Amino acid sequence: MPNPITILLAEDEPALGLIIKESLETRNFKVLLCENGEKAFEIYKSHSPELLVLDVMMPKKDGFTLAKEIRVIDDAIPIIFLTAKSQTQDVVEGFTIGGNDYLKKPFSMEELIVRINNLLHRTKVQKTTDILSIGAYAFNFPKQTLRYKNEDLQQLTHREAHLLFHLIKNKNQVLDRSLILNKLWGNDDFFSARSMDVFITKLRKKLSKDANLQILNVRGFGYKLIC
Repeated sequence: MPNPITILLAEDEPALGLIIKESLETRNFKVLLCENGEKAFEIYKSHSPELLVLDVMMPKKDGFTLAKEIRVIDDAIPIIFLTAKSQTQDVVEGFTIGGNDYLKKPFSMEELIVRINNLLHRTKVQKTTDILSIGAYAFNFPKQTLRYKNEDLQQLTHREAHLLFHLIKNKNQVLDRSLILNKLWGNDDFFSARSMDVFITKLRKKLSKDANLQILNVRGFGYKLIC
């Protein structure tokens, strides 16, 4: 039997949290249950779960705030929000922050399990295409490496890798400056913007061996990777 998938469940209602935990464990998931956002962040950092199920309304740190902090350091882990909120703007906010799915209370356990399995399947498929081609370069996002033809690997920093990943996913289109600043830096203030400019300069240098690749500054909007 394969090792169980580890799920971090953050739910401040003890009875509901226990029901979800026990139900998922009957499906061979390993569940790390915590009752507030601060504890959930600590467990995330120490246990490396493979999927997050986050209640939106929690003490100490709400689910949206927690997801924002996790997205700064992990752009790939699937996140499902649980909430009693039903207003459209709340749903939109959840997806804008980086949530992959949104389940309104009350919900059936079967529905939650189906959504979890769907997200895990999509993540597994995505991992089969970890190496992305960009001109004459091969970019391995999970390992944060960049190789030009048969030369030695270049090691990228965490932010360089995530910034390049988003540029590639939006190649030949404008990557919104404010959106990527909020996603990778947590805000879009002047100092974060200047920091991102530095990272863009570093990426240009690392991609400079292929004359067909350019990262353009689209003033007032963002950046465009020409490939």
